[in-house]
Amino acid sequence: MMLKKLILTTSLLFSAGTVFAATEITVYTAIESEQLQAYKQAFEAKYPDIKIKWVRDSTGIITAKLLAEKDRPQADVVWGLAASSLAILKAQNMLEPYAPAQLDDIDVKFRDSNNPPTWVGMDVWAATICYNTIEAQKLGVSKPTSWQDLTKPEYKGKIVMPNPASSGTGFLDVSAWLQIFGEQEGWAYMDKLHQNIGQYVHSGSKPCKMAASGEYPIGISFEYPAIQLKRQ
Repeated sequence: MMLKKLILTTSLLFSAGTVFAATEITVYTAIESEQLQAYKQAFEAKYPDIKIKWVRDSTGIITAKLLAEKDRPQADVVWGLAASSLAILKAQNMLEPYAPAQLDDIDVKFRDSNNPPTWVGMDVWAATICYNTIEAQKLGVSKPTSWQDLTKPEYKGKIVMPNPASSGTGFLDVSAWLQIFGEQEGWAYMDKLHQNIGQYVHSGSKPCKMAASGEYPIGISFEYPAIQLKRQ
């Protein structure tokens, strides 16, 4: 089920200067580790004199790190971070406006409203319930077909989800539930869901990986790892 969207963005920090004059640029990102090498190879093939140093972690950790380093920035580029985080950095006046080629082809919903923008979307991801059919069958756990299903007593201790304090996916889950159900019913929903959560984890993709490996029959995640793991 794909019920909410996560916008990943690219943005430049004020500290970047003229990045092409450097031999190495530091890029802070929340993109999945297995995706980074292809981007690195493509960039360095086009700009062989520039090497990328990745600093990769979950959205909440990267955002906190950037804010902590506000007065002494360590990153040249912020790439692949949630739009909600970029909005915080923009409010702190930490971003350098940047207009990529073919900016007009990007829907205004997926970019900063400024011209030039301080961030531009590169991906839209959707929330997903990852369900291990084999392990669930062994445990006698039925397939959930809605967010509300996850509050049923049969799922007690059998769900893993991202911690919204550190994971952008977890934060946007909470945000989406409050928008879907409303403020009062949304918090009531999460109180019930909490009774069934076996573990909160640091990463947005890990719940799906844990469901795929059989550690839990159900993981709340996003669709990219779900698709990749299902293919495997």
